[in-house]
Amino acid sequence: MMAERLSLLLHATDGISRAGVAAALGPRQEVRFVSVDEARPDAVAMVVTDRTDARSSQVLRELRYRGFTKLVLVASEFDDAELLTAIEIGVCGVLRRAEATPEALLRLVQAAAGGESNLPPELLGRLIQRVSRLHRPGSRRGGAITGMTPRETEVLRMVADGLDTREISERLNYSQRTVKSILHDIISRFQLRNRPHAVAFALREGLI
Repeated sequence: MMAERLSLLLHATDGISRAGVAAALGPRQEVRFVSVDEARPDAVAMVVTDRTDARSSQVLRELRYRGFTKLVLVASEFDDAELLTAIEIGVCGVLRRAEATPEALLRLVQAAAGGESNLPPELLGRLIQRVSRLHRPGSRRGGAITGMTPRETEVLRMVADGLDTREISERLNYSQRTVKSILHDIISRFQLRNRPHAVAFALREGLI
């Protein structure tokens, strides 16, 4: 029996980009394209743009307002400030257009659908640097004040290092279910969007 196909809502800033993604993922049995009207909130919403800017951020906000929580972004150029904005809006996966092969696009969609984050290490490093520059010296707070345990902080540090659920579970000798539970607790308790947003929050608070 074939698994249910993942629903993908595609928003591209130009027709060529839309056609490119459609050609790459259209033949894949794992994905089906849906319109805004027929898409359920659990659909993955993909925004494809030349560069992250105020326009792409507005599109992401509108999708979030419509109830879509599994947002992914494909762009040629990433502005650090707008990348941070995208993460805070709720983007859980990012891919460079130069690396947007059919396989990479499919992995991006599958990761988002499965609740995983997908942020290239180089872009994650830039995000960390951006938040670190915004972080005010002397405002670092301890886990007891923020309500975050040492175990939660350790898991978030590994997410910031670019490790996925399986790699974190192997490093800490936890089950993958335990790692997911820890991250879910953090995201729920602090009312965050997803894992990248949790990392940005922890950096702002000076926890990692």
